Amino acid sequence: MQSVAENKKSNNIAEYIIYMYQMEDLIRSYQGNEEEIKTFVVEKYPVSEDEKKQIAEWYLGLLDQMKGQGILEKGHLEELKTLVSELAQIHWNLLKTDPTYFEAYGKAKPFILEAVLQAEGEDLGNEIQICLNGVYGLLLCRLLGKKVSDEQLKSADAFGNILSTLSFHYKVKNTISKN
Repeated sequence: MQSVAENKKSNNIAEYIIYMYQMEDLIRSYQGNEEEIKTFVVEKYPVSEDEKKQIAEWYLGLLDQMKGQGILEKGHLEELKTLVSELAQIHWNLLKTDPTYFEAYGKAKPFILEAVLQAEGEDLGNEIQICLNGVYGLLLCRLLGKKVSDEQLKSADAFGNILSTLSFHYKVKNTISKN
């Protein structure tokens, strides 16, 4: 799990965020019960006992973070919120400087506005959070076997274009800052 998360984090930050949302929800689905997470999640991995021990440590570390940050029922880890804020900053910069990105954003904007209208005053966060939620919502629908509308597919595609561009720029920015 840790290596999957690390790989996603270094290669596609939006995928990493969505993956971690899944992990948060998985832990919540067991109400943070350590024994159930070990039994029903970790034990199902077809790996060696040593690897299962590492996987369990990773999940339990995540559980500890969630408990420590008071998000066992809802919300996201501080690390993920910080990453979303960083992506939002890149988003605002690209809107001002990159006509191609601005055009892609124009395709996503109606879906973002629709999400805001449907929220009826509930705070959805910034536009990048809305894009992440839209893609994650589509993923959840598919995982749960729910019918996905054409409109959901179009919005997820538009959101995905925004997120993949932001992930690319995030990776470039972090590669440059490491060198």
